[in-house]
Amino acid sequence: MSGHRLLIIDDNRDIRELVMAYLGRAGRTLFTACDGDEGLAVALEVRPDLIITDVMMPHRDGFELVRALRSRHDFSLVPVIFLTALVSQADRLRGLRLGADDYLPKPFDPQELLLRVERALKWRDEAITNAALVAIDEAAPAGLCGSLHQIGLATLLSMLGLERRSGVIALHRGEESACVYLHDGRVVAAQRGRGGEGGASLVFELLTWSDGSFTFDDTRVERRDEIGMSTAHLLLEGAQRVDASRARK
Repeated sequence: MSGHRLLIIDDNRDIRELVMAYLGRAGRTLFTACDGDEGLAVALEVRPDLIITDVMMPHRDGFELVRALRSRHDFSLVPVIFLTALVSQADRLRGLRLGADDYLPKPFDPQELLLRVERALKWRDEAITNAALVAIDEAAPAGLCGSLHQIGLATLLSMLGLERRSGVIALHRGEESACVYLHDGRVVAAQRGRGGEGGASLVFELLTWSDGSFTFDDTRVERRDEIGMSTAHLLLEGAQRVDASRARK
């Protein structure tokens, strides 16, 4: 995890210094900002690999900051962790829908913060590596197709998120089939077969498919958002579920 650049945004100096004390190891470079406006300016200047931000801040709050970051193509794969005293389910869902990738309430457990940062950075590094291994030909009318054994769904979603593509991924494995719908690089819906179950739980299951085939149809998608979280958060949650499942075995 060495060499990563982390940006910590909080209007409370004590919190900034506390987070820096826990995260300033393993060769990381740390940057700080005291409000959302300064945080956005620093982010655009230093291009951090991960951002930890408060929500309730002067000038530009954390929600507005995430909205501004996610509007930029070059920040689509930068994980954002909310570290905030706002703990209601409504606030959490609002943050996830805007593009936050994780949510940790104050007061926080330092070990839990370290774990979440390490997981987010691992996901970010793998997503960028996987996206670089696969290229979509913008002029190809047939879109993209291949084997899930060679290119897993997580890699596809990372790549399509980076490119902010809209369309439908059709997945087939034996007699099983499912579709994942993306709008502007974000997963908005999923469906098993024709009219079957869907939602985030289905995406978590599809992320475990290690064989089968896929096709991606680059088309306009106008589906109601049934997922309610960023693609990065979806992949992080899926990876955590896989880790938890393996630990129980």
